[in-house]
Amino acid sequence: MAAPPTDPNLGLVPAPATASGGEGSVVVPDGTPLVCAPELAPAARWWRRVIDEAFAVTLLPVQAPAQAPVRPPAQAPARLPAGGTAVVLDLDPALPVGGYRLETGGRTALVHAACADLAGAHAAAQTLRQLAGPQAFRRAASGAPLVLPVGTVQDAPRFPWRGVLLDVARHFLPKADVLRFVDLAAAHHLNVLQLHLTDDQGWRVEIERYPRLTEVGGWRRESTVGTWRTGTPDGQPHGGWYTKSDLREIVAYARERGVTVVPEIDVPGHVEAAVAAYPELGTRKVPHEVRTTWGVSTDVLDPSPEALAFFRDVLDEVCEVFDAPWVALGGDEVPTTLWRASPQVVARAARLGLVDDAGEPDVARLHGWFLARLAAHLRAHGRRAVVWDEAFGPDLPADAVVTCWRGWAVGARALAAGHDVVMAPEQSVYLDHRQSDHPGEPVPVGFVRTLEDVHGFEPFPAGMDVPDGPGRLLGVQAQVWTEHLDSARRVDYATFPRLAAFAEAAWTSTLPGRRGPCTPATTAFVERLRRDHLPRLDAAGVEHRPLDGPRPWQTRPGVAGHPRDLDAELAAGGWEGVGGWVEEPAPAGAPDDGKDGA
Repeated sequence: MAAPPTDPNLGLVPAPATASGGEGSVVVPDGTPLVCAPELAPAARWWRRVIDEAFAVTLLPVQAPAQAPVRPPAQAPARLPAGGTAVVLDLDPALPVGGYRLETGGRTALVHAACADLAGAHAAAQTLRQLAGPQAFRRAASGAPLVLPVGTVQDAPRFPWRGVLLDVARHFLPKADVLRFVDLAAAHHLNVLQLHLTDDQGWRVEIERYPRLTEVGGWRRESTVGTWRTGTPDGQPHGGWYTKSDLREIVAYARERGVTVVPEIDVPGHVEAAVAAYPELGTRKVPHEVRTTWGVSTDVLDPSPEALAFFRDVLDEVCEVFDAPWVALGGDEVPTTLWRASPQVVARAARLGLVDDAGEPDVARLHGWFLARLAAHLRAHGRRAVVWDEAFGPDLPADAVVTCWRGWAVGARALAAGHDVVMAPEQSVYLDHRQSDHPGEPVPVGFVRTLEDVHGFEPFPAGMDVPDGPGRLLGVQAQVWTEHLDSARRVDYATFPRLAAFAEAAWTSTLPGRRGPCTPATTAFVERLRRDHLPRLDAAGVEHRPLDGPRPWQTRPGVAGHPRDLDAELAAGGWEGVGGWVEEPAPAGAPDDGKDGA
């Protein structure tokens, strides 16, 4: 169903900064010229492919002169065929970074998109796809014409970093599913995909120098179904990894859609898969298997020169494959239980001058020391380290980006200390958390985070004193952890349509400040989603959660979760947040201990 003429957003998700509809519609026929500035060619190339597949409409590419002067909309673009019968993508550097101005049915062209840069062109192309209706999200033509409503859209992003994390370590997703996830992220104007490639339960990236990382660390003998506290093993081996060629393809595919892939290699915790492959990397240095349960393991790296050299080699190969300016090093959930029990590690901290206020060796500071050296190695490659907020402290280099997941206060402190920050609080934007108290909600872990809750997300709570520099708020990121999402279907259910709500909070700079359940802004969003956007997701084959609860086949009867009470935990923790884990002594002889965050 087309958006009603009174819809100020033209049915677009995320909502644009400004939009206005006109009367009638524009039909784009087969053979229409596509005039494009050379700098915007990737976005034009993508748009041509999409409409050729969905409508059997072939646009004829015409390259505009390089660095052509920007023209007012009333003037005809260079080489524009007579009669305004072309689709035109122009450069206009006067627009905000990442922004665009789109006109359909104007005097000079069927479609005219003036774009600040390539990022703006990608956003304009995605907007055109949405305006073309659900058929534009299908892979084959049905005979329907390519029809666009007459109107204008002017838009630009709220945040430069609009990210989503996809965890492929806990449950591996085949390459085709990752490429599809890239498409869906791009369709929502998200521009960063953090790919969580390594963890205790699996190592998913080929490292040619260390083949056992995938040969041994790339699979586990079984998985836990449900929470580790009461869950049961499924007895089914699970595994998989990406070759370097696979990952180069993912990176190139994402780049063509305006998405930057940020690889995450998690150290010095969450490393049981690596330590299973190379036991000498661990603190205990004893053989063991890839972890089969969830939670936080006390088996962390020995913060030794040998481990540093090993992971420098790993990062060398990672930097060969990924072209992002950032590489994520993890740094979260690093129990020091085994470090404290090791005389060698304690002596190493003393030799390095890592002491506490009383002058005693402080093994906890080896956490920051280790990450700082890997960050320096990345800097030599021209990359910046990204770390989770547990790594924030005096030993963390100032150029490291801090992703804050445990709460808001640590984000404010990191900004005050001069770090660039990405806000990703589990209290708001962990999409593996349950979507309602519905008894059929599958594997009910974490906090209840409804669609309306996510739409109300703000990086910092209203009334919180957030420093104005010297660090920058780069943006925001949603997380899709997959301990309990064992297939692409389960990823779809947990992620959509809440990712659409997150995307609007991340992109749209003109949203009312008051959003969330029972607010006019969010009520209007849900109606726009129901009327306009869910049909697009349906056409794309996304098995999203229905707005009124799970379908029977989306439930997981009898699978134990671990629900948490957000109000109670916020009352206890306030803006400090409540995420993380509580370090406890490791049970004798039992490596599978710890606490999961859900």
